Amino acid sequence: MTSLWTKADVVAATHGKAEGADWVANGVSIDSRTLQKDDLFVAIKGDNTDGHAYVDAAFRRGAAAAVVSDVTQAMRDAGPLVIVPDALEALNQLGRAARRRTGAKIVAVTGSVGKTGTKEALRMILSAQGPTHASALSYNNLWGVPLSLARMPADTQYGILEIGMNHAGEITPLSKLVEPFVALITTVEAVHMAYFNSIEEIADAKAEIFDGLQKGGVAILNRDNPHFARLEARARAAGAGRIISFGEHADADARLEKVALKDTCSCVSASICGTPVTYKLGVPGRHIVMNSLAMLACVKALDADLTLAALALAHLEAPTGRGERHRVEATGRPFTVIDESYNANPASMRVSIETLGQMEPGHRARRIAVLGDMLELGPTSVALHRELTAPLARADIDLVYACGPDMRALFDALPSDRRGHYAETSDGLITPLTEAIQDGDVVMVKGSNGSRMKPIVEALLALGDDDGESIRRNRGEA
Repeated sequence: MTSLWTKADVVAATHGKAEGADWVANGVSIDSRTLQKDDLFVAIKGDNTDGHAYVDAAFRRGAAAAVVSDVTQAMRDAGPLVIVPDALEALNQLGRAARRRTGAKIVAVTGSVGKTGTKEALRMILSAQGPTHASALSYNNLWGVPLSLARMPADTQYGILEIGMNHAGEITPLSKLVEPFVALITTVEAVHMAYFNSIEEIADAKAEIFDGLQKGGVAILNRDNPHFARLEARARAAGAGRIISFGEHADADARLEKVALKDTCSCVSASICGTPVTYKLGVPGRHIVMNSLAMLACVKALDADLTLAALALAHLEAPTGRGERHRVEATGRPFTVIDESYNANPASMRVSIETLGQMEPGHRARRIAVLGDMLELGPTSVALHRELTAPLARADIDLVYACGPDMRALFDALPSDRRGHYAETSDGLITPLTEAIQDGDVVMVKGSNGSRMKPIVEALLALGDDDGESIRRNRGEA
């Protein structure tokens, strides 16, 4: 097995001072809890914790070496070190070095909704066509992006890096670090409005992804989004050699022509830059259909095999907490859980509610939405929560369970026969919800991370027989 980093490589990249025995590393980690044997541990200082406190734990888990800035004798006794002025900057330097040593074509993905799902789908699609590396989980911030780059093997053919933000100016340095050949913006919506004065400002912040785009690179944009022209102008100004648009718009390059939406999958006919393609998506939802056009546009931009990519989409799976489906075999009342607990904003709430509405519950069963607060929405937050009454009505959702101070506005605006239960926190929903579940119900759980909706999902799954062993994940195959 070829090592990811040698001692000499790390010293050259970081200009650090090495102490201790020689070593090679097969991975890079900033978390001693998830570190794997022979990883290089980088002791960065975060907002709430300092990695230097966990250097000893990292070595006990089998770290090959540690990159540190505040060195102690105890660290020297624990294992080999590379001493640098700033560990986070050293991580950035490792990311730059990893980027320089590979000939990979890199795709950078951002957007208000759908970043992680699109990134994971591209990972799956392209892995069948060549060595592919992608960001883990949602590693899309100031430490997640350089960490993802630092983990990229030199022989990578395709790289997919997710880049996120909640303030202006955050994407530019990350895009310049990644230097993508393809930059994709899934969509622009009213997200993180607590930090912006308008959606136009959000569009401008997302357009920072073009600041690192290789000259002559490809920008992929949502033609149906009202901010398309603004983003297109920014991409051209940054030196994009090609713009590929996607959507239902008549002028879209990757254009949806026909779609059959089902409760477990979708069947799609599209034109991808002039090539007719018909394919099945293993995950349901119109929003997934639209993002699949962007995925295939990426494949076209990379000169990869479009036919193989379209076939691979039948095996698409929802990422954890972003639409995962579970069949819970509870005695006398089997039911389905849709886990959307990872995060939420008005746009993703609407599409998740729409997808729940496409589900066919059992006879006399219900579609149940369990909703937690959407955070970082600023002064319009209460109104944005209340406005979800319309998509809930259109989707014919039978019952709503809600928690959080802003979700109170939505709950109070619902017809009385659609109110399940309200609680100030997610914990207060668990007992009334689990007691109310009936045979054949479909339950969708969604809210921002800070609303702590995951424990509700866990409580629902725990209702399965045999200590949860009979829970089967519905992968959307039909």
